[in-house]
Amino acid sequence: MHAGIMIEAQEGLTWERWFRLAQAAEDLGYHSLCRSDHLTGLVGDSKRSSLETWTSLTALATRTKRIRFGAMVSPLTFYHPALLAKMAAAVDNLSGGRLDLGLGAGWNEHEHAMYGVPFGSVKERLDRLEAGARVIRALEKGQPVTLAQPLFPLKSAESYPRPPAGRYRIVIGGRGEKRTLKIVAEFADEWNVTRVDHATFTQKRQILAEHCRAFGRDPDAMARSLMIPLAIGRDAADVAKRIAAARAFFPALPADEAAWHAASFLAGSPERVIADLKAWEKVGIQRVLLQMLDQEDISALELFAREVLPKVT
Repeated sequence: MHAGIMIEAQEGLTWERWFRLAQAAEDLGYHSLCRSDHLTGLVGDSKRSSLETWTSLTALATRTKRIRFGAMVSPLTFYHPALLAKMAAAVDNLSGGRLDLGLGAGWNEHEHAMYGVPFGSVKERLDRLEAGARVIRALEKGQPVTLAQPLFPLKSAESYPRPPAGRYRIVIGGRGEKRTLKIVAEFADEWNVTRVDHATFTQKRQILAEHCRAFGRDPDAMARSLMIPLAIGRDAADVAKRIAAARAFFPALPADEAAWHAASFLAGSPERVIADLKAWEKVGIQRVLLQMLDQEDISALELFAREVLPKVT
């Protein structure tokens, strides 16, 4: 299992914090560092710092040497896919091929209304995701491509430079069985999911496998990752402090350690976290993205790296 760090960037990310987190990820042996792509705080606090996503990823490409990184995920409501493909190829080349291109349909209506970004129905947003992913896959080919589709049509379009591996490494998040997982099966290299228990994950994985086979893809070739909140501590008091710190950003999170366990989140001692990660690995998770809601809590990352990483990676 790979272990990476996931930051809710709209909740106070500054350059100082971003570079500190990047250095910690590099030095402590984490596989990756990902950030959300939102325009404002998700619980209505618009005064928190929120670095623009692709500017911050460009800086990360030059400030790191080893880790993979990317947005988890960039909604196709914010970007024309041809422009997103250009940005992603540029950053991927700058980093030596370490970018994961996370794509999503968009879900937070509040930020779209705040900035006048068209939101649309669920169907309309999934239509944009599907058509946008098709554009990005077409433009990676290194030859003129034409797409006659209602959204984002292409006419003898080419895009250079190409990503260094010859294709984008696309990660798509979601769990909708009829449309989202079908889009994952057609276009993604990795499926990311969150807020699931083992049984739900297993069910969704089986449905994804059916979609993969319909597109002639081997389901086992699809990488699988889990985004999950983490509250690790030496003792119950440490864990409680970290849960309280997380709830300062997202008050709807469970209030105590037992409730975090009931929600299938990671909470407790290093030994408990190791056991829970091994259980996730057993049902098929290959990469875990640890949601660190307190961006100042480097000591939690150090504790996880020292006590957990050697046992699960």
